[in-house]
Amino acid sequence: MRTLIATAFVSLDGVVEAPGGEAGYRNAGWTFKDIEFDPAAYALKGAEQEEAAALLLGRVSYEAFSPVWPDMTEEFPHYKVMPKYVVSTTLRDEDLVTNWGETTILRSLDEVAALKETEGGPIIVNGSATLVRELTDAGLVDRLNLLVFPVLLGAGKRLFSETDKDKQPLKLVESETYSNGIQKQIFEFVR
Repeated sequence: MRTLIATAFVSLDGVVEAPGGEAGYRNAGWTFKDIEFDPAAYALKGAEQEEAAALLLGRVSYEAFSPVWPDMTEEFPHYKVMPKYVVSTTLRDEDLVTNWGETTILRSLDEVAALKETEGGPIIVNGSATLVRELTDAGLVDRLNLLVFPVLLGAGKRLFSETDKDKQPLKLVESETYSNGIQKQIFEFVR
């Protein structure tokens, strides 16, 4: 069974919306505005690319990343060549970009669950806030790789849903605090 890893930039109050400056959100770009750059804090991103064997995205993140990431060969070299999966009920094959390698559209969480049952290495989910909430609620996420930023944003898309459910224990397997206050927190789901 493949490991499903959700990775996120998250504010201390749980917001994951528009960390890189995406239009339409009041606090867009909050991961780099007024936060000193410390390269060590972002080493996790390179390690994730090395570890992952496939990339899983929701439609909105796919549509944001696919015009840009294929040409960012220095920043995202492994993502260019690894298989990609997009969970969407509306995206069509003809909507997929042709310069980013093999991409498969999955139509449901059942198809994600089936993908997890195949042979291969870890599957990583970048961005995709809505998808991560749905995957987490369905019990499909195995690990969370979080970079927690020392900011409070108030409104915005949250990492976790507000679904009423039983307590889900997590095990902290790695953590580190950087000079700029960012914290790396890696959790495994205890099942």
